[in-house]
Amino acid sequence: MKISIIGSRGYPYVYSGYETFVKELAERLVKYNIDVTVYCHKNLFTSYPKIVNSINLVYIPTIEEKSLSQFIHSLFSIIHTCIKRCDIILVVNSANGIFGLVTRLFKIKTAINVDGLEWLRPKWKGLGSKYFYYASKIATHFYDEIIADSNEMAKIYKNEFRTNSSVICYGANIKQSNKPELIERWNLIRREYYLVVGRLIPDNNSDIIIREFIKSNSCKKLVIVGDVPYKDKYADKIKVIRDSRIIFTGYVYDQDCLSELFCNCLAYIHGHEYGGTNPTMLQALASGCAILALDTKFTREMLDNGRYGLFFNKADNDLNILINNIENNEDLLDNLRKISRNRIVENYTWEKITEQYLSLFNKMTHKNSSKLVYKF
Repeated sequence: MKISIIGSRGYPYVYSGYETFVKELAERLVKYNIDVTVYCHKNLFTSYPKIVNSINLVYIPTIEEKSLSQFIHSLFSIIHTCIKRCDIILVVNSANGIFGLVTRLFKIKTAINVDGLEWLRPKWKGLGSKYFYYASKIATHFYDEIIADSNEMAKIYKNEFRTNSSVICYGANIKQSNKPELIERWNLIRREYYLVVGRLIPDNNSDIIIREFIKSNSCKKLVIVGDVPYKDKYADKIKVIRDSRIIFTGYVYDQDCLSELFCNCLAYIHGHEYGGTNPTMLQALASGCAILALDTKFTREMLDNGRYGLFFNKADNDLNILINNIENNEDLLDNLRKISRNRIVENYTWEKITEQYLSLFNKMTHKNSSKLVYKF
């Protein structure tokens, strides 16, 4: 079986959730003797090997423009793989919804992982929001399979676009603290800081988290990991906030450092508002974090309605009060940390996710999955 994966920045370029997903899935698919090709942004690479870890790589150039870069790259990638031919195309990102028309014309089976509710995100306004909505809607007409990353996302696509989805979540790998000294670069002490990880965009509500933390009585630190790779008023407004307890690290590209930040925090605070199964919160669970999450239908699904975390809302003083309360009852956080990794084991392992994708691909090509043997 030949599968092409399109819509990420490429492999092994790990930058965000899409790239992590492509990396983890592709590396496992090839162990089932699946012929996998990943399309890469040529502009982001300095060398261009054709094969890495048994994964075929194709480098497609694009334009260096924020809003059009991925669009142009996906278009050229889909045309290339349609001409080259494969059995299945797996597309990520609902922005690529309109390209289902191309794959339909070439009669190639295609699935799209639509990810989150891009049309509702504050960072997309006007035409951007409308484009994401109609691209998502068009995808439901032209793609053979719509993949939602959570049950709640599948419900939205059912209600909004009257289409059924295959629910396949994202995964995570269990992490343990092996090099706790790595957090000393920020003068941090184990269990003496809260952690926030995510881009500084309105969708992630970092401004609310910081505001509420400053109002709290906490003597802990608040560590903000993330930034935006462009000039932005919202991000700039956040980064000028001054409080001795707040530490802005910017991007942390060293995965060992990032892992230690998760593993050693008092609690991870999750403010992401839109989307289904969030990769960052999965990483927090996999790292054994106690989690304080913005109360949404998606976080409730991920945390099993509070079994694996605590919730706050955007109202004034809600998170502030929660922080004060848990610092008077740290046994509650200890109990959450003891069970958090269980959530990954029971529902979000990459092995389980890979098996679900294989089952979907076999259904699309009418092949017998029992003939596929994993190579350890």
